[in-house]
Amino acid sequence: MGNYMAKEPPPPVVLVPPLFDFPPLAARTRVLESSYNLLFGKLALQCLFDDYFDEARHFSTRFMLKPIDDPHVDMVATVSGPLDHKPDDNIVGNAEFRWQSDVDDPHTFMDLFVSNSDPILRMRSCAYYPKYGFGAFGIFPLLLKSRESFGDQGLMGLRYGSTNLSFGTTFKPSILPGDIPNSAWLVSKIGRLTAGLQYEPQIGKKDEAKINDLTNWSCAVGYGVGSGCPLSPSFNFCLELAKDSEFIASFYQHVVVQRRVKNPMEENEVVGITNYIDVGFELKTRVDNDKAKSGMHDSTFQVAASWQANKNFLLKGKVGPLGSSLALAFKSWWKPAFTFSMSAKRDRADGKTAFGFGFRVDNVREASYQRADPNFVMLTPNKEHLAEGIQWKMGERPMFESDVSSGNFAGIPRELRPLAKIL
Repeated sequence: MGNYMAKEPPPPVVLVPPLFDFPPLAARTRVLESSYNLLFGKLALQCLFDDYFDEARHFSTRFMLKPIDDPHVDMVATVSGPLDHKPDDNIVGNAEFRWQSDVDDPHTFMDLFVSNSDPILRMRSCAYYPKYGFGAFGIFPLLLKSRESFGDQGLMGLRYGSTNLSFGTTFKPSILPGDIPNSAWLVSKIGRLTAGLQYEPQIGKKDEAKINDLTNWSCAVGYGVGSGCPLSPSFNFCLELAKDSEFIASFYQHVVVQRRVKNPMEENEVVGITNYIDVGFELKTRVDNDKAKSGMHDSTFQVAASWQANKNFLLKGKVGPLGSSLALAFKSWWKPAFTFSMSAKRDRADGKTAFGFGFRVDNVREASYQRADPNFVMLTPNKEHLAEGIQWKMGERPMFESDVSSGNFAGIPRELRPLAKIL
C-alpha cells in the first residue's frame, strides 16, 4: 500500500557556499602580531583591499598543501615576478613549513621559512595557553645577507588575551640595561566599543625610540557589530591617530544576502543561495606639516567592494585617487582547491590599463558546499523573499541561520565559524 501513497516532497533548502578564503591566512599567525594591528577591522580591510589584486604586469602563484596522513603539518610556497621577464628581473620564490600542535587551534605552532631574498632562513615559534590567556613567541632570522635594521637580530614577545582585553610586548632577545621594548600594545573591548594604544618606535637611531615621544604612539577607537561568523552580517567603524601625524578613518561591512537560484543544474528543492557582499572605505589625512618623513600626500582614500555570487565566482573592485582596479577570481572546490584570478589596473596618470594574474592551490582550508537546515531563519529578509512562485518558507518559519545570532556555532562547518574568542 505504501507504494501507492503520495510521497512528501523534500523540504526546500538554501545553498550556503563557503567564503573564498576563510579564515584568512593572517589569522594563523595572529598570536605573533599585535592585537592593535589586527582589530578595528584592519585585517578584514587588508584582505578586501589586497587579495586577488595582483600587481600590474606581474604573476603570482601560491601552493598551500598538507599531507593526508598528518594534518598537523603543511607547506606554503609562493613564486611571483613580472610577466615580461628580463635577465635582470628578480623572480621571488619562498616556502614555509609549519607544524601546528592542535588542528583546530592555530595559536601554538612552529614554522621554518626559506627564500631567495632576505631573510634567507627564518624560524618562528609560538606557544599559547587558552586556559590562562598567556602566550610567548619568538621570530629569529637565522640566515641574512646583512644585519642592519633593528629587527634583524630577532624578536621575542609576551602577550595576554581574553575576550575583552589584550596586551603584550616585543623585545630583542639580548636585552641590555637601558633597552626599551621594540613594541607594546593595550587593547580593551567593552560591549561594541573597542579602544587601543600601541607603542612602536621609529626604526633607526636609538635616541628616537623614546617613550615620551608622541610620534612613537598610535591610538584607535572602533565600533563593531557582528559575531565574526561569515554567515552573520558585521560592521566596523574606526578612527585612528597614527604616529601623531596621520589621521585614519575607515569602515568595513560584511553583508549576507539571499537571492533566488536560477541554475537549472540544481535540484528542485533548492530555492535560494546565500551571497556575501563586502564594502570598505579608508581615508588617510596628515595632521602635521612634515611631509619629508613620509612622502605621502596630504590626503588619500580608497573604496573597495566585493561580491561572492556562489562558491565559484568572486568579483572585486577598488577605486582611489591614483587609479582603479578590478579583479575576477574563479575557484574549483576540488581537493585540493584551485583558484585562478585576473586583475586589471588603470593608472589615472598615464591612462593605461595593465593586467596581473594569479594562481593558487589550497587544501589547508577545507570548506564544503553546505545545504542549510530547513529550520534556519532568514538573516536579511527583503521584498524578493515575498515574490510569487518562490517557496521561501517552510511551514511558518523562514529558512536559514537558526543559532548563529545567539552565538551557537556547533552545527556550522569549522572553516565558517568565528575565530577563537581572544581579543
